[in-house]
Amino acid sequence: MTATDIRASSETLLTVEAPKKAANMGQVVRWLILFLGGIVMIMPIVYMLSTSLKWPHEVYNVNLWPKEPTIENYTFVLEDGRFYGWMINSTVIALITTASNLFFDSLVGYTLCKFRFPGRYIVFIAILSTLMIPTEMLVIPWYLMSQQFGWLDSYWGIMFPGLMTAFGTFLMKQFFETVPDDFIEAARIDGLNELQIWWTVAMPLVRPALAALAIFVFLGNWTAFIWPLIVTNSVEMYTLPVGLSSFGDEADVQWELIMTGAAISTIPTLVFFLVFQRFIIRGVVMAGLKG
Repeated sequence: MTATDIRASSETLLTVEAPKKAANMGQVVRWLILFLGGIVMIMPIVYMLSTSLKWPHEVYNVNLWPKEPTIENYTFVLEDGRFYGWMINSTVIALITTASNLFFDSLVGYTLCKFRFPGRYIVFIAILSTLMIPTEMLVIPWYLMSQQFGWLDSYWGIMFPGLMTAFGTFLMKQFFETVPDDFIEAARIDGLNELQIWWTVAMPLVRPALAALAIFVFLGNWTAFIWPLIVTNSVEMYTLPVGLSSFGDEADVQWELIMTGAAISTIPTLVFFLVFQRFIIRGVVMAGLKG
């Protein structure tokens, strides 16, 4: 092999290896960005857990991990009978509201998607237009309604604004668009009525959307603060976010207790997400295969 051939082979190898090195470098940069983003996302949780293990005199220290970790805060919160009542209130409200959204939003979304009737697009646009109204503008009408109907300081008063949502209707309608009309027509030929078709044919095909909607609605109601604070008067009717805020006042905010209650209250949300996340992942995979 001549020197020219060796030089040509070396140049060829360098030409092939250059894109590989560039690709590897790009992958390293992407992983580094994801790693830094993950640290930024998880730091509030780390700070919450760290503060929950601190004594009151250590809360304002700059050190992230407490010098003298303690579980006294968890003992105090769990022994406080009010905490269990607040958790029950939040659980009941979140579960009922989630079930209501899954039922009504899917029913309305199916109707707007699979039925042809005059004005259905106007109805759909009218529903979507409510998304542009800030929640703060609706608080006063909601409160006046609750006062007139006697819903103040009650489960119903807390839940009624979120029993059905425009976002859920939009989400379900878009997923029902992916259900073939041939399936619907075949079910009608078999003699099923529209409710049976909706429940037995269409609903099983949009499980990923139902799981995503359930997670969004559950988390939204579990962490809601402004409306439950306004509509409730008694400590017994507080939800978890409102109840945890009562651990502090203008003179003294017991951050260690608030962080402890927040840490405990995240457990149900994590369980709820872990139960339903597989349906979302399955939906994403199926969408990719269809594409």
